[in-house]
Amino acid sequence: MKQQEIRPCKRTLIAVACLLLIALLSATAFPAVLSAADQPPMTVILVRHAEKKIVAPENKDPDLSPAGLARAQELARIFGNSGIAAIYATQYKRTQQTVRPLADKLGLSVTQVEAGKTSELVKQIRSQNAGQVIFIVGHNNSVPEIIAALGGPQLPIIPEAEFDNLYILTIQNDGSARLLKMKYGSPLLASGQEMMKQ
Repeated sequence: MKQQEIRPCKRTLIAVACLLLIALLSATAFPAVLSAADQPPMTVILVRHAEKKIVAPENKDPDLSPAGLARAQELARIFGNSGIAAIYATQYKRTQQTVRPLADKLGLSVTQVEAGKTSELVKQIRSQNAGQVIFIVGHNNSVPEIIAALGGPQLPIIPEAEFDNLYILTIQNDGSARLLKMKYGSPLLASGQEMMKQ
């Protein structure tokens, strides 16, 4: 009779041990799945550089004009407390100067990216900034290109005289994206040579 009592008890212990083992294995594997699903969406804020100085056509890297410097200050005012974790801008003075007041206010360095290398920028953003709010300053042709490469809609090149467009692209964990297009700062149009491409 004692052996009959031991067998059910032994089976129960084995069953409990198996259940505990399954529970432990699940607890270590399942959080990785949950953490990816629970990760917040990535928010990408994009602007074209601010207004440039009127310079000779051979100068391909002009500084910002006084209106452009004022627009750069406006970006720092608007986004100074928005939770931005990373900032990207091309190698040109106009993009660097556009984002400098915001970077200084946030205490962030600006990651310099080469203009025209959108695929490399997108790869870097996807690998390093998932779930973060990031800020990108580009050019009238590269901003729409970046939006499309990140899963947003195809947009036309930004008109030469427009410097006040602001795009907020929210990218969900499943890769779907929603775009909000707004205006910021003064709608003053640049004139003359300031309207040269990029």
